[in-house]
Amino acid sequence: MVKSILLVGVGGQGTILASKLLTTGLMEAGYDVKMSEIHGMSQRGGSVSSQVRYGEKVESAVIELGGADILVAFEKMEALRWLEFLKPGGKVVINNYEISPISILSGKIDYPQGIIEEISEKVDTVVIDAAGHAKDMGNSKVMNVILLGATIKSMGLDHIDWEKIIEGNVKQQFVDINKKAFKCGANLV
Repeated sequence: MVKSILLVGVGGQGTILASKLLTTGLMEAGYDVKMSEIHGMSQRGGSVSSQVRYGEKVESAVIELGGADILVAFEKMEALRWLEFLKPGGKVVINNYEISPISILSGKIDYPQGIIEEISEKVDTVVIDAAGHAKDMGNSKVMNVILLGATIKSMGLDHIDWEKIIEGNVKQQFVDINKKAFKCGANLV
């Protein structure tokens, strides 16, 4: 059976690194894995998405509407934007974090309120304050690995040696903080 994970966020949040760690771990565990990423205007704070599909035999990296087993949103509004890709009975992991796009910063519109409540009423939802936990660890850039840890735990993929994956794919000076971040995320689920 093929499982589909959709990771969405805003440029600069580390969505792609989290996807690459996830993909590497799944491949090393023996799964057939396909990954697709869309950067959009990621250099300018635009939407970023990464689709990871794994199983015994995966034909395509593309997740269709209503096809994701889990939606991992690094930013609240992105969760709402991509919700239609979640399959019935799927799960959403949301970082309780806001990044205002230009339309909000310019005052043209307000940041939507009640996003988490709206999503929680519709689907199985796990809300994580990854930004707060990353700040407590002294490095706001590990927010993505906290979310990855929560995703891995939510998907029941904690039998894979994720510490080894982090060691092999993160710059040496950031290995320890990323291992802590991963454990923190897994413990939040």
